[in-house]
Amino acid sequence: MDTQVQAPVPDQAQVQEHRFSFTGTGAEYFRIWIVNLVLTILTLGIFSAWAKVRRLQYFYRNTHMGGSSFDYHGSPIAILKGRIIGLLLFAAYTFSFKFNPLLWLCVVLCIGLIMPYLLATSFRFRLYNSSYRGLRFGFTGSVGGAYGVFLGLPLAAMFTMYLLAPLAHHRIKAYQHNNSRFGQTPFSFNARELGFYKIYLVALLQWLALMLTLGIIAAVTLWSMAGGMSKERMMIAVVMVIYGVMIVSSLLISPYFQSRMQNLIWNGTRLQQSGFSSTMRARKLAWIVFSNFFLIILTLGLYKPFAAVRLARYRMEQLAFLSAGSMDEFIASEQQQAGAAGMETAEFFDIDVGL
Repeated sequence: MDTQVQAPVPDQAQVQEHRFSFTGTGAEYFRIWIVNLVLTILTLGIFSAWAKVRRLQYFYRNTHMGGSSFDYHGSPIAILKGRIIGLLLFAAYTFSFKFNPLLWLCVVLCIGLIMPYLLATSFRFRLYNSSYRGLRFGFTGSVGGAYGVFLGLPLAAMFTMYLLAPLAHHRIKAYQHNNSRFGQTPFSFNARELGFYKIYLVALLQWLALMLTLGIIAAVTLWSMAGGMSKERMMIAVVMVIYGVMIVSSLLISPYFQSRMQNLIWNGTRLQQSGFSSTMRARKLAWIVFSNFFLIILTLGLYKPFAAVRLARYRMEQLAFLSAGSMDEFIASEQQQAGAAGMETAEFFDIDVGL
């Protein structure tokens, strides 16, 4: 039984809409991106932590809402610690199987046991180091809660042939949003589980229909080519067709899933009496994803920073904050409360796994 309580909705006459916007340009970000790429290669990946800070600061500082921008304050050293931990876990996972399958299984179990803790720590780090008008965000989710949503529910979904996957997804977003805050004011998450199931079901039906159509086309094409092809070339053709079907499926289904999920999640998120509005459209997102993909291919990857800016701009333009009252008064009140209560220091949240 669903016991979630919907937050009271303020009088519509008092609601002030503050739309998000993104002011960055592809040319600006390209300069940051190319320098990050070169230095990361020259330092054998060490600079990637500094590159991540530069990237996040650019996107945060170019994201505006209510006449002000966001900011990111993360430490590259803390991110580097997380990268080292992630690299060690990945190396243990990759190479343990070559020595002993039983050892590999033990490594997998250890990673599964430690990952929820690392994710909870990473959420704290990311939110604490994010700010708006000088006021920090925060995350209060418990490690026990992280084990429930990142380990218990995914295992339950796996053992039910993923029938519980939408429920697990819902609980993960609820854990993230219900435990987040801006200053001293907590967010709340009121989206229903049924909405997640609807999106997953429609995406699954679209995927099945697309796979059937593309499968028939591929089968007919391969059959017509089979007469003059060797077995080796036939196998290569089959592999290429399979990969082609997977890419096309991803490009067609992913925009629907992402747009509907963003709308559902943000329309179901509140900050005290205020809320959010997300109006992302699947067709528009699909066009952006399609064109970005082909332009990245045609430019041998050089269009990637332009694609990232283009996608970020569209996502932000479809999002708005619905303030129940004066935004300035709310910020001033939060700054006073934060100053009186004191904000926790980042020393306790000093790693960012970046997953």
